[in-house]
Amino acid sequence: MAKSHDFQRVALIASDTERAQAAYADMQSAHDWAPLAEADAVVVLGGDGFMLQTLHAMLDSGRVIPAYGLNLGTVGFLMNRYRAGSDIAKRLSRAREIAIAPLCMDALTQDKQHHRFYAINEVSLLRETRQTAKIEVTVDEKVRIAELVCDGVLVSTPAGSTAYNLSANGPILPLDSQLLALTPISAFRPRRWRGAILPDRSTIKLTVREPHKRPVSVVADQKEVRDIAEVSLAIARECELSLLFDPGHALDERIVAEQFVV
Repeated sequence: MAKSHDFQRVALIASDTERAQAAYADMQSAHDWAPLAEADAVVVLGGDGFMLQTLHAMLDSGRVIPAYGLNLGTVGFLMNRYRAGSDIAKRLSRAREIAIAPLCMDALTQDKQHHRFYAINEVSLLRETRQTAKIEVTVDEKVRIAELVCDGVLVSTPAGSTAYNLSANGPILPLDSQLLALTPISAFRPRRWRGAILPDRSTIKLTVREPHKRPVSVVADQKEVRDIAEVSLAIARECELSLLFDPGHALDERIVAEQFVV
């Protein structure tokens, strides 16, 4: 039986889209909302992009609280269905809590600058010019592919496996699988390599070869660093996040259902 939640102080935030702002105005009187800085949970009105923005803001601040999304965007994979006039307190009390751990990305640029970002969905390396990228792939300190010639390569969490990873023909990963997807983007050589499924305890290093001729950028969710030399990736278990879902609409069920869409 699912655990009942008793959130005492809940905040309400919304993206700046017209639909989200209209819902925000409608919901103002539906609950005694708390300021975000004092809340023990937050209701997020918008789409997946705004939810990711909200979760990243929590990671940056170091204060993480459960997030319950109501979809007023497009896909809404990380969100629940918005129903005007529904009892938000009741929905929150019955919600199922799903823990997700982001990827930690450490990137070194060609001019020796270090950058660290977190990715809830995926980290993707992408060629910057018409020249294909050449990338060395190392897993747990062992070189697995000395030279991957491609448009790029990405590493996805289960939560992000139905996003860019799926568009690149990567595998869908159940949320509790404790796996990562390593997926090439338009691989030219080795032509038949379709990627790998790795334990999420793995450490991955992606090293750019011929970087001056074939420059590569890296994107961690929505944050980009250009002209990279190498990227190291590992799951950041100390930065675990919590998403709340209505019964029967949890993210792990959506991941399973997505595999039967034809």
